[in-house]
This record gives sequence, C-alpha cells and structure tokens, in this order.
Amino acid sequence: MTADNQDRFLDIEKIISSKFGEGKVSKPVVRFFKRFIHQDWMNEMLKMPSDGADFCDDLLQRMDVKIEVEGLENVPVDGTRYCFASNHPLGAVDGIALCSLITRNFGPMKMLVNDFLLYIKPIAPLCVPINKVGSQARNLPQMIDEAYRSDNHLLMFPSGSASRRVKGKIQDLPWTKTFITKSVETDRAVVPVHFVGRNPGRFYRADWFFRKFLKLKFNIPMLFLPDAFYHAQHKTFRVIFGEPIPAASFDRSRKPAEWAAWVREKVYQL
Repeated sequence: MTADNQDRFLDIEKIISSKFGEGKVSKPVVRFFKRFIHQDWMNEMLKMPSDGADFCDDLLQRMDVKIEVEGLENVPVDGTRYCFASNHPLGAVDGIALCSLITRNFGPMKMLVNDFLLYIKPIAPLCVPINKVGSQARNLPQMIDEAYRSDNHLLMFPSGSASRRVKGKIQDLPWTKTFITKSVETDRAVVPVHFVGRNPGRFYRADWFFRKFLKLKFNIPMLFLPDAFYHAQHKTFRVIFGEPIPAASFDRSRKPAEWAAWVREKVYQL
C-alpha cells in the first residue's frame, strides 16, 4: 500500500495523538475508540477509488442513505455564485449529501469545514479546511478569501460543529458571522438550507457529559461522530432549499452577527 493510499484511511490513534499529544492517551483507551468509531468499517468505505463528488455519490449509495429534496426550484441556475448556509445536524453525512446535491444541481463547489469531515480524505478536493494549525493557520484568511472570490459555489456550516441539544431541542449552536461578511464583500447570494436529521442519543449525552458536566474545552463529541456516521446507514433524510438572499439584503440595519442569527432562523423555518 502506498503512502498516499495509507493517508486515505482513518487512523484514530493518529487523530487522538494530534489532539492530545503522543502517548498521552493509554493504549486500552485507543483500542476502545477504534472499536467504538467502527474504524475497520470506516476504512472499508474509504477503499472506494472515487474522489470528490463521485465519492459522495458512491458512499451514500453504499451506505443506503436516501435524500429527499425539496425547493431546488427556488434556486435559479443562472450563473449566480451562491453561498449555501446550512444547519449541521449530523456532522458528516449532511456534508457529504449536500456536496453531492450542490455539485449535481448547481455546479462546482467547495465546502468550508472544520470537523470530522476533514478526516474523510476522498472528499478533500471539495474542502477548504478552516481549523488549520501552525503555519497553515496564518494562511487561513487568504484561503477563505480565495474561496469566496472563486467561481465555485460554497457550502458553509456557520455553527462550526454538529448540532447539540440546547434547551431540550436538537439545534445548532449560534452561527458565526463570517458567511455574512464575506458574502457581502464578494457579492454572493446566500441560500438557506435546512437538513432535517439527528444523531443517535448517545452523541448528545456525551456532549452534555464532557462539555457541560466536566467542562472540557476539547471537542470530545467529535470523537463520537464516526459512530453517528455508522448509524446513519439505511436512513432517509430530508433537505430543503430556501430562496436565495441577495448580498445587498444584509445592510447596515443589523450587525453581521444579527444577520447570521436571522438566516439561522430562516433555515429552521424551512
């Protein structure tokens, strides 16, 4: 197996080491997480030779995931560059499904992403990773700017992480304002997208325990996303596209963060 092929596969030991430091987590804990995230199953999925949108299509088919789509007629295919702003209920399958839908219906796209999707190497051609570290972090503003100024459509998850249970309801954390400010700056219409779905209950219980009870800053629930990904097999999800919002709509009557909250509300109203 070549080094390139090896890089394609998921290695939970490397992921944990990159987050906590080499040798900081015991071997039994690493073995537990390898079983818990279904590493062998995940790597079977990653053996498929396709990349980009083709991989997204192949993966959804192999997982027997079906997507019911509403509102495609709301989004004209007329040369307009769109920023698709979606809620993020699942943390993986939603991104893969939307990459497929946007590419097939509207043309080339890039997804700005900073969670588990970064570890699914075959979709790397579609991704602009936004949690780079070290020297790469210094180039992040330029990378984001280039993505917004490109001819590609963009897919954003403005919450920055998978939805959580907030006040008893599964929903995104507050949305960041970047997609508003950059869309205005580069004259991109924003398309609200509502992805209807939820992760297994233990994902939300883990989030409560590690983030709320233990008050750990590290995003421990991210380690539960592969398990949620596994349990998305044989399920049907619904995606609703709203009408594009012209960049000029985001005027000075509200602050960018307030506009972001307004679009978030629009998404959940779809």
